[in-house]
Amino acid sequence: MTTNRLEAFSDGVLAIIITIMVLELKAPHDVTLEALMPELPKFASYLFSFIYIGIYWNNHHHLFQVAQKVSGSILWANLHLLFWLSLIPFTTSWLGENHIADVPVALYGLNLLMSAIAYFILQSVILKFHGADFVLRKAVGKDLKGKLSIVLYIVGLSLSFVNTWIAISMYILVAIMWLIPDRRIEANID
Repeated sequence: MTTNRLEAFSDGVLAIIITIMVLELKAPHDVTLEALMPELPKFASYLFSFIYIGIYWNNHHHLFQVAQKVSGSILWANLHLLFWLSLIPFTTSWLGENHIADVPVALYGLNLLMSAIAYFILQSVILKFHGADFVLRKAVGKDLKGKLSIVLYIVGLSLSFVNTWIAISMYILVAIMWLIPDRRIEANID
């Protein structure tokens, strides 16, 4: 089976996730700039989550740009990733409503951690399904960036009950790592 249907479905789910997140933002009834101030934490959590969804969409696109075919295990691994990403609107909303409370920060970190693990599983299943000379295998290598992301999420999640700002800093650090253009796959495409 080709990757077209999987990509179209995934793109649709990610578009819905972003739509749900933006619908959580409510305009204030007052027309002053001061009325926007209480909405800043919600907007900040939305912006951060939008960036994360964008990172996953971009990397998902690159994965399937090189994959020639999909199997049932790839379809299930992809659904596993989409499941965790679909929880981001909920954890984003709770984080935005409760600013930097420890439990919402921890749950948001757990959501990011599980999304990263699901992406790692998807990537591994794709690698296993394709041959030894598969271009993704060379591009990903030991995947230090992916593994470091998981470690930083675990550190952030662990520290969310000690200092939420440190935990949030870990989550931001991972986003920055992935915002820096990753040319591993593009550099290995003929």
